[in-house]
Amino acid sequence: MKGNNNIVACGVRVATYNVHKCRGFDGRVAPERVVSVIKELNADILCLQEVVNAPGKPLIPGSPRIYDQAGEIARALPGYRSAFGANRPLHGGVYGNMTLTRLPLKSWRNYDLTRPERSREERGVLQTEIEIADGQTLQVFNVHLGTGPVERRYQGEKLLSREILTHPKLTGSRLVLGDFNEWTRGLTTRLLKNEFQSFRPHHVLRFPRTYPGMLPFLSLDHFYFEAPLELEGARLFRTRRALVASDHLPLIADFRIRDLVA
Repeated sequence: MKGNNNIVACGVRVATYNVHKCRGFDGRVAPERVVSVIKELNADILCLQEVVNAPGKPLIPGSPRIYDQAGEIARALPGYRSAFGANRPLHGGVYGNMTLTRLPLKSWRNYDLTRPERSREERGVLQTEIEIADGQTLQVFNVHLGTGPVERRYQGEKLLSREILTHPKLTGSRLVLGDFNEWTRGLTTRLLKNEFQSFRPHHVLRFPRTYPGMLPFLSLDHFYFEAPLELEGARLFRTRRALVASDHLPLIADFRIRDLVA
C-alpha cells in the first residue's frame, strides 16, 4: 500500500475457478489436486463454484472423495477465511459456491437464482463483504448461472435487481465473477456490460476461453467490476496440473484500488 496526501492505492489479486466437484479430466476426484492449483494462484480473493459441502459424511475406503470438499479446501488453506453458499442438497450435504479471502471477511449472504416452477438445477450467487482497507469494503458476488438461455434471462434480471446487485444499501465497489455459462452475448452479458467494466482474458497460447481446460473453446467464466477497481492484468491459469484438476481453467485478475482514504 502506498500513501499520498491521505489517499492510498492497493493491489488485490482475484480469481474464479469452477472446480467441478474436484473431479478432473482423468475422472479422479482429488480435492488435494484442486488445493495445489489454488495455492499456485496466490489470490487474495478466490471464488469457487461446484463445491460439495457434506461434513460428517463417512468416507468408504476406496470411494471417491466427494463429500467434505469445502472442509478439505478450507483446512488446507489456513491463511484464508471462507464462506459457503448452498444451492442444492447433494450426497447428504449441500452443493454450491465457496469464497475464500486472505482479507477480513465482514459478512456474507447467499441468494437463490433458481428459475421458479422449472425442472432446472438450483443456482445461486454468494455475496461477501470484504474489507480492503480500514473502513473500506468490496462487495464480491460469486456467481454460478444455469445452462439454458431462457433460464439465464431470468437469472440475469434477478441478479441486476434491487434485491441483489442494485440494492440501495450496498456500500463499496462491486465485483461480480464466476461461471456464467454464457458464451454468446446474451441478456445477462448485455445487462452486466451496461453496468460494469469487463475484459477478455488471454494466456500464453492466446486462447481467450476457459472451458474445457484441455482445449478451451467456450468463454463461460467472467469478471465484471467498477471503479475504484482498475484492471492491471488478467490471464487464464494454464499449468499441467490445472489442465487435469477440473474441466474449467482458473481465471485471474489483478486490480489496483485507488482513492482509498488512509
